[in-house]
Amino acid sequence: GVGKTTMVRSVSDIRPLNTEETMTRAGEGVDDLTDVEGKTTTTIAFDFGRIGLDERTVLYLFGAPGQERFWFLWDRLFLGTLGAVVLVDTRRLSDSWYAIDRLEAHGTPFIVASNDFGGPRHTPQQVREALDLPEDVPLVECDARSRESSRDVLIALVDHLYALSSARETTP
Repeated sequence: GVGKTTMVRSVSDIRPLNTEETMTRAGEGVDDLTDVEGKTTTTIAFDFGRIGLDERTVLYLFGAPGQERFWFLWDRLFLGTLGAVVLVDTRRLSDSWYAIDRLEAHGTPFIVASNDFGGPRHTPQQVREALDLPEDVPLVECDARSRESSRDVLIALVDHLYALSSARETTP
């Protein structure tokens, strides 16, 4: 419920593959809907999209479901991944800890994007402190509904990966 499917849909150059399904009574009590009571659909597998940033740079986008029952898929998804965006909902920051923990455990570079749901505003420093993010992990604000905003998040990720790569090249 943080906006992963929305982000993939908003920014993909191709018609995205999504696995969004209507939530039913069978799911009641399985998914935590705290602060997202109006949510009526959920991702039941991965979302997939693609965006070309320029003639040479193409990003393949995977929106991984955040529910605990899908966590077993994440380790496989991280294999071969150059980097990741952890999209957070500031109404439920604690839901982001598992993703951050798994990325750190895999050594996968990532940035954090704070999705604007129009709710209470938190300063970037408040979000950074709540997530215990080191200063070297970029934190950007976004609106996952906006193609431009989502594109800017992906550019921030590519910039971060480039900076990390450049730093490794200059370190003996």
